[in-house]
Amino acid sequence: MPFVRIDALGTDPERLDALGRAVQDALGETIGFPPEDRFQVLVGHDGVNSTLRYGSYLGVRRDDGIVYVAITMRSGRRAEQKQALYRRIAELAHEYAGTEPRNVFITLTENESVDWSFGYGEAQYATASSDPAAPA
Repeated sequence: MPFVRIDALGTDPERLDALGRAVQDALGETIGFPPEDRFQVLVGHDGVNSTLRYGSYLGVRRDDGIVYVAITMRSGRRAEQKQALYRRIAELAHEYAGTEPRNVFITLTENESVDWSFGYGEAQYATASSDPAAPA
């Protein structure tokens, strides 16, 4: 169960939806998350009331098409899976939303089963799995 936050500068609801679909489809293709396992916060910044900052770190020339993607999920994926995920998100963000791959900035944070509560103030994963580190 990934939790995804996408922040994009100068965007509209259609582009935000397309970016959300790109990330969800990439998560399904590369890691195997089911389509209904979708928890996303999609935020558009207008550059006046709220904005995003970026630089050219590591020689990547970003511009106002910047998109920040923050993914939180349980630990247990191999480095190759993560790299495939990053590539596929950039490809699909370009295909679905016209976002230049160089403008797709992704961060992935991993945690453990006990770090999730899906409601009722309970840690459902902590009690539902015999293997608390099992990825999902």
